Amino acid sequence: MYRKSLAELAADLQAGVCSSAELTQACLDRIAALDGRLNAFITVTADAALQAARAADARIRAGQAGPLTGIPFAHKDIFCTRGVKTSCGSRMLDNFPAPYDATVTRKLAEAGAVMVGKTNMDEFAMGSSNETSFYGPVKNPWDETRVPGGSSGGSAAAVAARLVPVSTGTDTGGSIRQPAALCGITGLKPTYGRVSRYGMIAFASSLDQGGPFTRSAQDAAIVLGAMAGFDERDSTSVQREVEDYRATLDAPLDGLKIGLPKEYFGDGLDAGVGAAIEAALEQYRKLGAQLVEISLPNTHLAVPAYYVVAPAECSSNLSRFDGVRFGYRASSPKDLTDLYQRSRGEGFGAEVKRRILIGTYALSAGYYDAYYLKAQQVRRLIRDDFLRAFEQVDVIMGPTAPTTAFRLGEKADDPVSMYLSDIYTIAANLAGLPAMSIPAGFVNELPVGLHVIGNYFSEGRLLNVGHRYQQVTDWHTRCPAGYE
Repeated sequence: MYRKSLAELAADLQAGVCSSAELTQACLDRIAALDGRLNAFITVTADAALQAARAADARIRAGQAGPLTGIPFAHKDIFCTRGVKTSCGSRMLDNFPAPYDATVTRKLAEAGAVMVGKTNMDEFAMGSSNETSFYGPVKNPWDETRVPGGSSGGSAAAVAARLVPVSTGTDTGGSIRQPAALCGITGLKPTYGRVSRYGMIAFASSLDQGGPFTRSAQDAAIVLGAMAGFDERDSTSVQREVEDYRATLDAPLDGLKIGLPKEYFGDGLDAGVGAAIEAALEQYRKLGAQLVEISLPNTHLAVPAYYVVAPAECSSNLSRFDGVRFGYRASSPKDLTDLYQRSRGEGFGAEVKRRILIGTYALSAGYYDAYYLKAQQVRRLIRDDFLRAFEQVDVIMGPTAPTTAFRLGEKADDPVSMYLSDIYTIAANLAGLPAMSIPAGFVNELPVGLHVIGNYFSEGRLLNVGHRYQQVTDWHTRCPAGYE
C-alpha cells in the first residue's frame, strides 16, 4: 500500500480494496520499522490514529467520505494538536500538550484525514537542514549521511521514505520547498493568507505559511483543498473562496509563458543542478510552453532583507517563552531575573538565540529605521519586481536550491552558508507569493527540485503546471533505496 499515491489510496478506500484501519496500521508499522534510521518523528500517536481510522471507515461505509477520508498523514510539530505534545522541536516546549487544535489540524480532521504523529523540525522553524532540533537531526532517506533540508525536514523525509502519503509543513523562507527538493517530493507554499495561521506557532508572522508535502502535484491539490480557506480567528487570513484545485490539473500548457530570471542561473548554482533544471525546462517546451528570459533585479537583496525581517519578528514572537507564561522553567531560580535568564538560556538552542539577538538589535532604539524599516522597503521592491514580471509571464521557474543535499554537519559552523541554501526560495515569502517545488531529476543519485512561482492565488495554475510535467516524467515516483 505504501507504494501508492494519495489519490490511488483514496480510490482504494472508496472501492473497499482496503480499510483506513489497515492502511493506518501499515503506516504505523513502517514508522516503527524505519524511523529509527531517519528520526523523522517526535511523537507517534498510534492509539488515536487507529481510533480515527475506524471512525473514517464508518464514514466511508455511510457514503459520507471525501477524498482525504481515511488517509494517514504526519503533522509538523508546529501545529497545535489538542492533547498532543506540540514542541516546535525545542526543549522550551518539550512538555507542552496543546490545549486546542490549530485551524489546519481541525480542517484535516473534519476532512477525515488520520494523524499518525508529529514530525521533527528545526527548532521553532529556524534552520535549513533540520539540525537545530532539540530531538536531534533528521536524516535524508536518499543518503542518511545528508540533511533532508529544513525547517520541515521530518515531514519531507517521512513522505520521501513512504512512511506516510502526505504531511504538513510550514514555509517562512523556503521551509517546505527546500526540503521537498532535497528529498525528491512535491512541496507547496500557498499564497500568504490562503491557509490559516491560527494555532501554527509563530516564527515570523508576516512570512509563515502552512502547506502540504506529497509525492505529486495531484496529491497536493487534494490536500490544499482541505487546508485552505478563510479563518476569522486569523487576522492575516484572506476572505476568498477556495477553488477546486483538481478541476484544472489536466489543462494543456500550450502558450504558457515561463519566466526564467537570469539572476537564478548565475554564480553559486551547482552545474549538475543547473543541467537538470535545463532538461526540465526543455520538457516544458515540448509540452507547448514558451520560455522567456526575465530579470528580478532586486533578488540579491532577498537574503539580507529576510535576515532582518524574520529575526525581528521572531524576537517579538518568542518573547512570550519566558518560564512564566509559556515554556520551559528553570529550577530553583534565585529571583525573577534569574528565572528569565536561565529559562530562556536553557530552553532555547543556539540558532534560536542567535536570531533573537539579531532581531532584538534590529528593533532597538536607534536601529529600527536603519535596519527593520529599510528591510521592509527592500521587501516592497522585491514584490514590485515580481509584479512587473507577471505582466510578461504566467509562472517563473528556476532551481529550488543551489545544490543537492549537503552532508550532516557540513554547514553547522557556518550560519551564512546555511542561510544561502534558501537563496532562491526566500523572495517568494517576502512577496507573499505561492510557490512549489517538484522533483526534476538527480545529480549523483541525489534529488533536484524545480521551483515554480506564481502570481497571487494562482495555486491552481501551479498545480496544473506541476501535474502536466509529472504526467510525462517519473522523477516523483522514485523511491530511495532501502525504503522501496
